[in-house]
Amino acid sequence: MKPLLVVDGYNVIGAWHEVQKHNWSIDESRDQLIRALQDYSGYANEEVVLVFDGWQSDRRTTTDEMAANIRVVYTRHGETADSFIERLVAQTPKYRSVRVATSDGLEQSQVLSTGAVRMTSRELLRELREQRDHGLGSYRRDSGFQRKPLSGRLSEDTLNKLERLRRS
Repeated sequence: MKPLLVVDGYNVIGAWHEVQKHNWSIDESRDQLIRALQDYSGYANEEVVLVFDGWQSDRRTTTDEMAANIRVVYTRHGETADSFIERLVAQTPKYRSVRVATSDGLEQSQVLSTGAVRMTSRELLRELREQRDHGLGSYRRDSGFQRKPLSGRLSEDTLNKLERLRRS
């Protein structure tokens, strides 16, 4: 069973310097975070649940959808992401590895009391960046992305024929 990473979406967006740097709207910020976690999930082989707070929205029900390889949850009106995360972690079997990314101090204490591991939003953002850089480097290394001269990939016979063509 894959390890589980649960992310408090708006909490992470609030700690993300890229949001202020690029002046992203809240919708753009959510989309960028979803894409970053999709990349991360593919590299890290973890199940990811991203939870967005619907506490002050007019949403009547909790929305639970799959976005490629991550689960995205929008809580209903009156329900905080924290309460959803606490319930999800409490329902997860004890033998499964669970990490929760939030910078909310009270939520971190609650998470620790259930046996899950907590990480701050900034720690998650750093891990996303490092995992992506490492995964991209591995991909380039494993796929032969580095430039090789043409002469290194052609047979001796083909090289001789090309040389004759060049000289004629």
